Amino acid sequence: MPPTPAAQLTSLTQGYGDRRIIKNLDLCLEPGITGLLGPNGAGKTTLLRTLATIAPPQGGTLELFGAAVRSERNARRARRRIGYLPQEFGYYPAFSVSDFVRYSAWLREVPNKEARAETEKALASVGLADRARHRMRSLSGGMLRRAGIAAAIVGSPSLILLDEPTVGLDPAQRLDFRDLIRSLARDGAAVLLSTHLVEDVGAACDTVLVLSDGHVVHSGTPQYLAQQATATAPGDSPLERGYMTVLGNVGSPRETKC
Repeated sequence: MPPTPAAQLTSLTQGYGDRRIIKNLDLCLEPGITGLLGPNGAGKTTLLRTLATIAPPQGGTLELFGAAVRSERNARRARRRIGYLPQEFGYYPAFSVSDFVRYSAWLREVPNKEARAETEKALASVGLADRARHRMRSLSGGMLRRAGIAAAIVGSPSLILLDEPTVGLDPAQRLDFRDLIRSLARDGAAVLLSTHLVEDVGAACDTVLVLSDGHVVHSGTPQYLAQQATATAPGDSPLERGYMTVLGNVGSPRETKC
């Protein structure tokens, strides 16, 4: 029997007020690393917020870990197994880095007897073990981003949603990040990585989704996306040219189903 998907969307419609951002989207996320590409305004952040149960769907069905999310009670239960790093995240400046990550563990209801060890593990995985007692307000932009990644992965969530996680990281830290998410996927997590950095997707992801105007217009391996490239498409690599080709040839939406 195949594993239960971490997330499944059926005919999902989402937006803000009367403005529709996502329209009748079908999507399935299983264990592994899925890259999410798309231009600004395509709906990537809206999709992640929906999967994180921050914004209830305006239409369609959201299932997390095999259960439909139809109430706040359902959503709270699912959040225990979700790690989410938004593009911009809040924090108490006077918190130590350790306090910040441990607070995230508390929000996810990681048992108290495990929270300290899980916090230390998460900080070590992002290279911040030596900064554990430093105040959040003292961190550089790249360190803040790494603290946010630690908060998203503390307690080993089953679904990890990352919105532009490598912004502000130097090349060595981006390589470390790729190794980290590979290890999370090997442990059985479903990782959704939204980014504008096509090379990160090519190096780390099993599957690539291209989102345009609220629809998934391409789904496949990074190699398959690169094969879509035309000779005249802009870009500095086959993957970038494939991505630009797909965006330029948007036809009927192609969704991903379990």
